[in-house]
Amino acid sequence: MKKNVIIVGGGFAGLELAKKLSSNQHFRVTVVDRNNYHFFPPLLYQVSTGFIEPSNISYPFRKMFQGQQNIRFYMGELVNVDPETNTIETSNGRLSYDYLVLAMGTESNFFGNDNVKKNALPMKTIEEAVNIRNYILLRLEEAARSTASTDKERLSNIVIAGGGPTGVEMAGMLAEMARHISSKDYPEITSSAGHIYLVDSSPSLLGPMSKKAQAVAYKVLSGLGVKIKLNTLVKDYVNDEVILSTGNKISSATLIWASGVIAREVKGLPVEAITRGRRIVVDEINRVKGCNNIFSIGDQCLQTSDKNYPNGHPQLAQVAIQQGLLLGDNLKRQEAGKPVKAFRYHNKGSMAIIAKYKATVDLPAGFFKGFFAWLVWLFIHIIPLVGFRNKMKLFLNWLWSFLTNDPALRLIFKPVKQKN
Repeated sequence: MKKNVIIVGGGFAGLELAKKLSSNQHFRVTVVDRNNYHFFPPLLYQVSTGFIEPSNISYPFRKMFQGQQNIRFYMGELVNVDPETNTIETSNGRLSYDYLVLAMGTESNFFGNDNVKKNALPMKTIEEAVNIRNYILLRLEEAARSTASTDKERLSNIVIAGGGPTGVEMAGMLAEMARHISSKDYPEITSSAGHIYLVDSSPSLLGPMSKKAQAVAYKVLSGLGVKIKLNTLVKDYVNDEVILSTGNKISSATLIWASGVIAREVKGLPVEAITRGRRIVVDEINRVKGCNNIFSIGDQCLQTSDKNYPNGHPQLAQVAIQQGLLLGDNLKRQEAGKPVKAFRYHNKGSMAIIAKYKATVDLPAGFFKGFFAWLVWLFIHIIPLVGFRNKMKLFLNWLWSFLTNDPALRLIFKPVKQKN
C-alpha cells in the first residue's frame, strides 16, 4: 500500500521534499498550495522595483510535476489540521494523509501595529511585490502632477523598515533607479524632492552577516544617498507620516515593510507544539511535538536539537532545502525499516547584493566583496530557478538592465476583481 504524503506549501522546503520522493513506489505525494506556482522569494524585491518580470521567478506546479506518476498538485489554502482522523481541511475540500508535512513558510510580522499593517507595503508574495511596483509608480505620477513642493517630497520619499538583506537590497535597487532613471522619466520632479530612508532597530545593517559585510553595506548605501537610521524603530504610520522611536517623523506616502516575519498559522496542532513567532516545535527529524506522523520543515519550524543552533536555525532558504532533502530520505528509511538520521545544518554562507556591481559574500572560509561577489550573487540566484527558459529570460533581462541602466518594466497593471 502506498502511503499518502501531503505537503502543505510549495516553497523551497516542500519542493525539495516532493522531488526527493518523486518516482518512489512507496509514496503518493500531494503538494497543496494556495498558488498554482512556485516562486523564488530572494528576488521579489527586483519584481517590486520593476527590474524583472514576475514570470522570471515563477513556475507552474503542474508543469513542474509533468511526468511524475506519484506527485499531484492540489490548489487550496490550509484551514485546519485534524490529527485524530489524519485529515486536513482546505479551502477547497478535505484530504487524508499518512504523513503530513507543513512547509508553509512565513508572512510579514507587523508586531501588533494596526496602522502599519493597514497602510504599509509588505513584500512576501508575488502579488505584494507587483503591488509595490504599482504603488511606487502611481505615487511618482502623482508627484509629477503636483505643484506643491511639500507634496512632491511626501510622494517621492520612500521609507524601508528593516535593514536585513531584503531591506538593504531594496534600498540599493531604489537608489540606483533614482540615480539613473527618475530624472529621465520624471523631469517634473527635481532630484532633491525625495529621499530613500532605511530604518532598522539594530546597531548595524545586515545583522546576521559579518562586520565586514555590514560596513560595506553602510558605506555603499550611504554613498548612493540612502539615509540610514539605525537603533531606530518605526513606531507608527499615520496620515503619510512615519513616526520613529526617536520622536522624529518622516513625511512619506510609501512605507515598505521588511522588518520581520511570523510563521503562518496552523490550526489544530497541539498547543505545546506552537512557540515564539508562531513557529512549530519539531524534534531532530522535524517531527512535530506531540504528533507521530506530522512534520514541519523550513521557516515554519523551530528545531533546537542541532548542537550548533541550540536556539533554532536561521530562517534561510538553505536550511529549508536541507531539511526537505533529509526528511525525504528519512521517510524512505522509515518505510524500509531503517534508522533515521538527525538533521544537522551545513552552513554554506550568506550573501547580499547592495548596488550595481557591488555585493558581499560571507562564506565559512572567509569574506569577499565587490564585482566578483556581485557575479557570484548573480549566478547563485540563477541556478535554483526552475526551468531553463526562466534562467535564460532572467539572465538576459539582468544583462540588458545593467548595461543600459534603464529596465523597461515600469508598467502599472491595475488588477480587477476576479470571479470565484
